[in-house]
Amino acid sequence: MIALINGLLIYKSINYIIVETNGVGYQIYVPLTTFYELPDTHQHITLHIHTHVRQDAISLFGFISGEVKNMFELMITVSGIGPRLALNILSGISPEELIRAVSHGNLDRLVSIPGVGKKTAERMILELKDKVVKLSTYEALYDGDGNIKVYDSIIDDVLSALINLGYKNQRAREVLDKIINESSETLTLDTLLKKALKVLAG
Repeated sequence: MIALINGLLIYKSINYIIVETNGVGYQIYVPLTTFYELPDTHQHITLHIHTHVRQDAISLFGFISGEVKNMFELMITVSGIGPRLALNILSGISPEELIRAVSHGNLDRLVSIPGVGKKTAERMILELKDKVVKLSTYEALYDGDGNIKVYDSIIDDVLSALINLGYKNQRAREVLDKIINESSETLTLDTLLKKALKVLAG
């Protein structure tokens, strides 16, 4: 089974992308949340892959992070939810918000996702409520208006990356704290890392 692909992004559309590695082009289906984080074509990317095998086809589904992949694989355990619907759901809601909606039994939020009816939403709550607790590691920092600024898991990942690059723990933490405090937008891992490297290099 293919679990991870690192290669050159040679084509992208909202329907699928093609990543070339070792002379082979792989057609990969991605949720919109991953699509919007993709770089321009002819740049290298790494995607976490779920390989879906049927009698008549093998399909690859790609995700920008292992957390999103884990949520996808959890979604397809629900009765009536196949890979395409799971991909559609993750295009309409972030894993963090999905975890909150399921764990709190927020039926209205779930049925607001295109393709999800009341019965499907009810099955999601019934079958996933206990399971999503294990994935609920998305503690976050909020601004004064209650908007998410950055997830703790992202801060940890960026801090680890900076330390691996040779920066001191204390200095890296100071830079990250400053960026987060001054930011008026939700920070992704890529954005936070780039901002931190820019400050540290300056």
